[in-house]
Amino acid sequence: MNNWLPFLKSDPTVAVIRLSGVIGGQGRAPLNDATLAPVIEKAFAKGKPVAVAIEINSPGGSPVQSSLIGARIRRLAEEKNVPVIAFVEDVAASGGYWLAAAADEIYADPSSIVGSIGVISASFGLDEFIKSHGIERRVYTAGKSKSMLDPFRPENPQDVDRLKALLDDIHGNFKDHISTRRAGKLREDQDLFTGEIWLAKRATELGLIDGIGHLRPMLKERFGDSVRFRNYSVKRGLLSRFSAQIVQDAVQGIEERAAYARFGL
Repeated sequence: MNNWLPFLKSDPTVAVIRLSGVIGGQGRAPLNDATLAPVIEKAFAKGKPVAVAIEINSPGGSPVQSSLIGARIRRLAEEKNVPVIAFVEDVAASGGYWLAAAADEIYADPSSIVGSIGVISASFGLDEFIKSHGIERRVYTAGKSKSMLDPFRPENPQDVDRLKALLDDIHGNFKDHISTRRAGKLREDQDLFTGEIWLAKRATELGLIDGIGHLRPMLKERFGDSVRFRNYSVKRGLLSRFSAQIVQDAVQGIEERAAYARFGL
């Protein structure tokens, strides 16, 4: 009834955005800026929420998509003057922690895994395999670096040096983001940017998160028992259940399972 009578005080509302899965380009992973944009925009705009809570369960993924999603959250938080509070479930690692750091406060379950502030690139070398099977690799390029890190050719030390330089630059962006978002909270007597992971209690001591806590009890304590929660998440369309999408979802599931397995999950 209060919704129809603006002069009456209504119960406070918290918008809850669920970010679960691997972060990647559109069509390659559940979390990407293009897919999440309407969800995030709606969460901040609808019903004048007193806060936006983010449920995070992600082992990471694309640094670009992590940055785009995090930047969108920050931009809307500042435009709407709405505080953002992140709650970590199983894991907020690598890009998942980048997303958590976009919030003003971060809380987690005691057994949540947090951190992995680093950058990784992995591939295979198959040059010996194709050679043993009598297969000859033929590649023609214009530009000496165009065929960088071809897995079917012997590894070139110069290619490795170029890749490491790129990884170092991305790592620098990651460190800058965390240092800015967690300014004044991070422990300065320990290197937190090695890619190491921690459980929530130790992460709290290091300043990576603000404490131990779960979404609903914490926000009820903060905003009162009458607070309402409005949930927002990406919805799968009817067509996504059929044909090629089934195969794509199966492949994504395997990749996601492998990503979580790195953290024993």
